[in-house]
Amino acid sequence: MAADAPALTGSVRALLARLDAAFNRLYTWRFNPLYHSGALAIASFVVLLLTGLYLLLFYRIGAPYASVARITDQAWSGSWIRALHRYASDVAVVAAAVHALRMFLQGRTWGPRTLAWVSGLVLLFVFFVCGWTGYVMVWDTQAQLLAVEGARFLDVLPLFGEPIARTFVGERDLPAAFFFLNLFLHIALPIGVGLILWIHVARVARPALMPPRGLLWGSMGVLTALSILWPVGMAAEASAFRLPEGVPLDVFYGFWLPVTMRMPAWAVWIVSLAGGTVLVLVPWLTRPRSEALPLASVVNERFCTGCLQCAEDCPYDAISMIPRPDGRAGLVASVDPALCVSCGICAGSCAPMGVGPPGRTGRDQLAEVKRFIGSGRLVAGDVVVVGCDRSGGVLTQGAPIFPVQCAGSTHTSVIEYLVRSGASGVVVASCPPRDCWNREGVKWLEARVYHDREAELKPRVDKKRVRIAYAGEGEAGRIADAVASFRAELAELAREAAEEAIELDTQCETTRGRMPASESVS
Repeated sequence: MAADAPALTGSVRALLARLDAAFNRLYTWRFNPLYHSGALAIASFVVLLLTGLYLLLFYRIGAPYASVARITDQAWSGSWIRALHRYASDVAVVAAAVHALRMFLQGRTWGPRTLAWVSGLVLLFVFFVCGWTGYVMVWDTQAQLLAVEGARFLDVLPLFGEPIARTFVGERDLPAAFFFLNLFLHIALPIGVGLILWIHVARVARPALMPPRGLLWGSMGVLTALSILWPVGMAAEASAFRLPEGVPLDVFYGFWLPVTMRMPAWAVWIVSLAGGTVLVLVPWLTRPRSEALPLASVVNERFCTGCLQCAEDCPYDAISMIPRPDGRAGLVASVDPALCVSCGICAGSCAPMGVGPPGRTGRDQLAEVKRFIGSGRLVAGDVVVVGCDRSGGVLTQGAPIFPVQCAGSTHTSVIEYLVRSGASGVVVASCPPRDCWNREGVKWLEARVYHDREAELKPRVDKKRVRIAYAGEGEAGRIADAVASFRAELAELAREAAEEAIELDTQCETTRGRMPASESVS
């Protein structure tokens, strides 16, 4: 079984890579919703808050079904808002689940990311319970099934003097306190989401809490149009004296009912607790062996100039600036190993090459690229691919490949060295910026290469000979196409340079051959 797990994970990851590629063709990497699943969950939650506040104005604890029916009958101001509230709740839980799946498949669950993983599971659970209470508030036949199942589960626990399930057998009217409790939970739980979300991103610098505007307004526009064109209906009113038949179940919040209704309550608890425990233990189950653990970045204080750049660029706030311990004036970088994920972005951001994971600092990269050139893999006048091993770059055929663990950790001196050693151009193959496994690697790489950010590519290197190309794991063809088009551009540059040289030589010959006026024959 243990041997099958990596194969299964690899298959699911390959499927996700194909989905990413398909969505990139449809929406481009900038607006691929799979890349923004976490942000879409938060955006949907905001829509839930806004629409929920409106619906709360018309909801009545004493007449839950009738008040929701009145809201549903308001074609202009109630029906579509309720539908939007419903659809946004579905998107929230699906987006959160997709986000968790991506983090798991990309191995971003252990070490310093453990807190984000566990708090993310809590957020997903809160979303689910919030939706559960919301459906119960309608008090139709689906709500009745959810309430009865919930009571059956709770009755297993020795918490109540009498079984809760007796509330729904029809001996007496349902107490208003039942609906008040659901309403209270439905309102109180979202308040706790803010605190859990803060914990979720506590170890992340510059968290992207909202998707790009195009995706945000596009997705919300689609949900609104869907709400208007396909409003949510209501099932029959719940009744303790009538067996519900043909109950419509929400696929995202009620999918489990057909299974759990056939199981003893204690068995449901065992399965749920076992599944929840496995999910919580994922950071420890997926943690690499101690000998394979990536090492945290270290600082060579002799080279550190105290420029602050590595601290500013670190995506996880793992680097701080402290007074120099040797008593000299100024600051020096200090890495907190408990927060460092060994992404290596600091290595690319340090101009004097004084910081980075052991074996991957700028100086280590230069030594590696010298070995690469000495091996004969570099063909003078051809393109070299600096390939991120998590993108499609390492799969590119037809060009020598210099592999790196993250494009964002690549020091610009490596690019310069390749160009000055005979490469006609360098293609840096990276993950799409919206799906960088180290969050901001591509962002800072672009700034160093094209916008003179600290540790910048020196002016002596022609930026026309450097290309950054994006490709996910399932998009190796994109890098191959980028290399082919880049070769054509470089050939055109060489032709233009040759023509300019010929023109310049011609002008010089003309100037040398012109007779001075003082020597002309009269």
